[in-house]
Amino acid sequence: MKTERMVCLVSRQGRELQRYSSRTGGRLVVGCIPYKFNVNSPNIDLVQAMEVLVISSQKGYGMMFPKGGWENDETIRQAASREALEEAGVQGNLEQRLGKWKYASGAHSVINESVMFPLNVTQELVHWPEMGLRNRRWVSVAEAMEGCKHPWMREALERLVRRLCKSIILQSASVA
Repeated sequence: MKTERMVCLVSRQGRELQRYSSRTGGRLVVGCIPYKFNVNSPNIDLVQAMEVLVISSQKGYGMMFPKGGWENDETIRQAASREALEEAGVQGNLEQRLGKWKYASGAHSVINESVMFPLNVTQELVHWPEMGLRNRRWVSVAEAMEGCKHPWMREALERLVRRLCKSIILQSASVA
């Protein structure tokens, strides 16, 4: 007889454990760009075969990547993985960070600092903690670049695409 295990996932709430920048006073934010390659795509071009997962903001408009506060009881990589799971319902291989950005918070007049990572998605959950608050959608790189309202997130996506293209070129050169 097969036994099924049920797991209940709940997203973290509140800012009691939130880390803040000693320089700007803003939150330290961490996020990721979930991506995969469409294996059914007839395109040989890497960028055209690549898809990224975008989510809606909690207010329901705009396209963005999972991100949130880095908390005192976790590493930066744990925080990035947690945000991907809570907000987008995905898990995968977190890769080397893309960079660090500063941006003005829309709700507050402070400067937040953010670090973004690529997340090569290996699992997409049917149920996830914030599924009632957010929509998620796989889109092309071009669509994400056009629809994402945050310039720093677009820059992170550009860095990811450049990195992946460079990696493919290096792999091709070593095979030849």
